[in-house]
Amino acid sequence: MGLGVSLPAVKRRSLTRASVAISVAAGLTLTGACGGGGGGGGEGGGDSLTVGVLLPGGGASRFGQFDRPLIEQKLKQLCPDCPAATVAATPEPAVQRQQLEAMITRGVDVLILAVVDAKGLRSTVEAADRAGIPVVAYDRLAQGPISGYVTFDGTTVGRLQGEGLLKAMGTKADGGQIVMMNGATTDPNADWYKQGALSVLKGKVKIGKSYDTVGWRPENAYVNMTGAIAALGADKIDGVLAANDSLAGAVVSALNATEVRPLPPITGQDADLPAVRRIVRGGQYMTVYKPFKPAADAAVEMAVALGRGESVGSIATDTVDSVTSKDIPAVLLPSISVTVGNIKDTLVKDGMYTIDQICTSKLRSACDKAGLTP
Repeated sequence: MGLGVSLPAVKRRSLTRASVAISVAAGLTLTGACGGGGGGGGEGGGDSLTVGVLLPGGGASRFGQFDRPLIEQKLKQLCPDCPAATVAATPEPAVQRQQLEAMITRGVDVLILAVVDAKGLRSTVEAADRAGIPVVAYDRLAQGPISGYVTFDGTTVGRLQGEGLLKAMGTKADGGQIVMMNGATTDPNADWYKQGALSVLKGKVKIGKSYDTVGWRPENAYVNMTGAIAALGADKIDGVLAANDSLAGAVVSALNATEVRPLPPITGQDADLPAVRRIVRGGQYMTVYKPFKPAADAAVEMAVALGRGESVGSIATDTVDSVTSKDIPAVLLPSISVTVGNIKDTLVKDGMYTIDQICTSKLRSACDKAGLTP
């Protein structure tokens, strides 16, 4: 794969507080952190705990719509006297490096980092460590001295996608031909998802084309899918393993542009609203729903504990290894496969979307058929 990183080596064992005792580096002093409730050595009236949050997307992205507000909400709950989190978002590695450097210079007390390029930002993560700033890797495993990691089990995500695709392919699941539209090689999660999917798909289907989508960018997936259609033939693609919903949307656009009918089953991830609507409409078979609130809550809990100089042993019950660090305290959360038949019992039940948000006027008949509307 040429990632420069290996899949996270997961150790599923209960961690004692002693085995993961993590404290803020010696040069960092907190006074009155989060109302003076922690072990930061503060005596009232000092500076509050400052949390820096770096995300790979904002605005309409999953990170902007869900992760950011959930992180801010949890921080306010755990630390009502702390200032709001300092949040920066970008999909560009060079820009994220500058943002991270700015937060180090500013002297934030702890960082929550959803890294854009794990290898490329390694030296900056090392700089944060030298400055005594603990880093909680969020969603994606950063390289360098990481104090904690919160994500969804990538093997499970890929396996759910592979299983969903085979089910949707029916009889063509035995020897049919698929296209794999994987994520970016700069994101270690992408290979994690891919290997999980391959554990299900290998030996059952033919992989006609497999692409690593530069930057997770839909426009690159569109070009790749157009190329796959030209190379394989529009009627020779029996399914598409798309690593997330943005890539799935680009795949659908490429298939529509070449008037492929019927559309082959297509997978996704993140339960983006446009993808949920495609599932209702029949343009996408499934997505992987990752309940974001437990992830955001765990990341903030770890960050606040680390900022206070406390152990995260009661929060992290697993460990992972990166290419640079061993036994990183980790929270690995479960994921859920969502198809048209369980949208109401998952996404709607959890309050992620309302029926009205999903069922636009153009989708009313499809929603009626799916049992989403009365």
